[in-house]
Amino acid sequence: MFEIKVDETHAIVDFVLDGIVPIDEMGRFIEMLKRATLDLKGSEIKIMADLRGFRPAVAEVADMIRDVQEFGIRTGVRRVAEIVESDVVACQLNGVAQGSGTDKILRRFWEDEAAREWLIHGDPEPPPRATL
Repeated sequence: MFEIKVDETHAIVDFVLDGIVPIDEMGRFIEMLKRATLDLKGSEIKIMADLRGFRPAVAEVADMIRDVQEFGIRTGVRRVAEIVESDVVACQLNGVAQGSGTDKILRRFWEDEAAREWLIHGDPEPPPRATL
């Protein structure tokens, strides 16, 4: 199962992948995700991926995820927040993110609020250095 929502105000594509997603359903998800991303083109696009219940089943799904991540980078995705519960899923997704280059713009979170805060505001500014 999947769900996609778009927050146009903050240019966030928010999606949930849950359970074992069959290949044909994954194909529909990828197409809808690409469409949502293209609708925000020209903005600094952010992705909030809720993967707490996701169970990747076959290697082909990993290839599909890598392809859509590469597409996202090409179309203006600047930050990706993944919400995970399982270290196993996180490890599987690490290899995919490294293969697509998404690892450079990715952060993992355990809760929604922290992920959304980072997507909207980014990293806090470091304090100014004191000069003597």
